[in-house]
Amino acid sequence: MQIGLIGLGKMGFNMRERLRHKGITVTGFDRNPEISDVDSLDDLIGSLQAPRVVWIMVPSGAATESVVQDLARRLDAGDLVIDGGNSRFTDDQKNANLLAAQGIAFVDCGVSGGIWGLENGYGLMVGGSTADVHRVLPVFDALRPEGPREESFVHVGDVGAGHYAKMVHNGIEYGLMQSYAEGYELLAAKDIIKDVHGTFQAWQHGTVVRSWLLDLLIKALEEDPALAKTAGYVEDSGEGRWTVEEAIASEIPVPAITAALYARFSSRQDDAPAMKMVAALRHQFGGHAVRAPNKSP
Repeated sequence: MQIGLIGLGKMGFNMRERLRHKGITVTGFDRNPEISDVDSLDDLIGSLQAPRVVWIMVPSGAATESVVQDLARRLDAGDLVIDGGNSRFTDDQKNANLLAAQGIAFVDCGVSGGIWGLENGYGLMVGGSTADVHRVLPVFDALRPEGPREESFVHVGDVGAGHYAKMVHNGIEYGLMQSYAEGYELLAAKDIIKDVHGTFQAWQHGTVVRSWLLDLLIKALEEDPALAKTAGYVEDSGEGRWTVEEAIASEIPVPAITAALYARFSSRQDDAPAMKMVAALRHQFGGHAVRAPNKSP
């Protein structure tokens, strides 16, 4: 199978490599000519056999909208576009309608796996028609981890459902990271605790709090035992906010996720140890940049 991939950043670059390793023919386009396979979007489209499949992997919002508009002018009826970025689910229907006017299909895909996806595979949450999703199933199978499909891939529902599921996934992620980080601060502050790293390490097997995030927390402490290289300033990608907004709209209480989001806001006012750990965890799983201590926003 052949696919075009637009956006070769931290996620897109590794996705291109994993697809190629799994036998998918990929032509990538990026504004950075050093990593791009072609010189322009027109060259990308020209390299693909019809009916074409093009995967967008660029920042959500204006950047994704601009690429969708460009593709709507260039692709042909029968082609298919996948938005694999962290778009807000409300943008999906608008983009789908724009493409549908030209006879172009649209699928939204929430992707989880961060910078480790090349090695481990990606968790995929997909929205779109059954026919459109089935058409590109070989691509999804190449990206996901080995094993039963239902353990790493789900066709959630119609257009927008994939990104909605990914939004909730990231909201849960906020709460989990905050809990680990607060536990870290409690352990680090107590004088009778002599081995903080070892304590977390002992939780990796046999305990109810074991997880991949716990493994990454341990890795972060191995690389920087006192988190001296990391400021307690934590960004948010937007999906935590969207999750809280959806909870308000649906009148569903999500106190843990809301508190975790507000903690990130608080981190921009001081340098708490717990927020250092949240920043370190974001760097571990997603390659997100961290601020050096005492560096102004």
